[in-house]
Amino acid sequence: MKTSHLLEAERAIAFVKKTFSDELIKNLDLTPVSSPIAIIDGTGVNDDLNGVEKPVRFSIKSIDTQKAVIVQSLAKWKRLRLKELQIEPGKGILTDMRALRPDETLSSIHSVYVDQWDWEKHILATDRNTGFLKETVKEIYKALAETEKMVADKFDEITPVLPKEITFIYAEELLKKYPGKTIREREDLAAKEFGAVFIIGIGHVLSNGEPHDGRAPDYDDWSSQNGSSFIGLNGDIVVWNPVLGQAFEISSMGIRVDAAALLKQLDIRACPERKDLLFHSMLLKGELPQSIGGGIGQSRVCMFMLRKKHIGEVQVGMWPEQIKMELSQNEIYLL
Repeated sequence: MKTSHLLEAERAIAFVKKTFSDELIKNLDLTPVSSPIAIIDGTGVNDDLNGVEKPVRFSIKSIDTQKAVIVQSLAKWKRLRLKELQIEPGKGILTDMRALRPDETLSSIHSVYVDQWDWEKHILATDRNTGFLKETVKEIYKALAETEKMVADKFDEITPVLPKEITFIYAEELLKKYPGKTIREREDLAAKEFGAVFIIGIGHVLSNGEPHDGRAPDYDDWSSQNGSSFIGLNGDIVVWNPVLGQAFEISSMGIRVDAAALLKQLDIRACPERKDLLFHSMLLKGELPQSIGGGIGQSRVCMFMLRKKHIGEVQVGMWPEQIKMELSQNEIYLL
């Protein structure tokens, strides 16, 4: 691949990242803040993702008694930061999260290296409802749609494909709408039909006895109920990717657990002992603000906006030589 093409790709990536982050900051009233790449282990602050992934651990020469872990995301750290910075209700923070997820299975859309816009907003207890969740999703989607328009204005080869509005659908509704289909098949069908969907209720088991996808028990509230039905206060933003011909997750987000939801979800996942960890004990004592937040994949957004086929085209990752050779034969060049 010519050096000029690499430079063009880097400039396009930088344009997408700046454009989207500017729009997100404006729409959600966020302040950019610094964030860590590693934190002290054993505090309960690191993101456990689905609850099974193991972070990278290492010793620190000057801190003999403790180990550190590379972050997997900043889902819980951001809530602590809201408190420390005394962010008022209705406002929030945004940070460039850099993480390592060594248990990730490599693919065209998954890498060991993860880059996200991690954001968190202080909310009131009265905001803990699906209406508020949907309004927040609409503001994020507005930033995505505006970014796509600006990218299309700058690069002639890009044609906007996002629909005017995002469609909201519960995971349980998706199960009933497409019976007999797997989770990924349901997402593909919904994304292709609507162009962009927000799937509500990720984490709790559905009527078929399986969750739509995994969620750790201690950040998103996925166990809220409406009568006897679990509706959840979280979800995923998924769009139809015309280049890959499949559903394409852009963001995982949600209203965060309060004390009651935390205890319920720790019990559901059979890990009540976590309540004694630093983060969890602070939350149960009422020392942390109510919040909503999420992660938006930077490389995912760049892939979608620039119509790339592989995540390695928009981020510098680690890939087996065989994969790099096969891709280059198809004129797909990784950074």
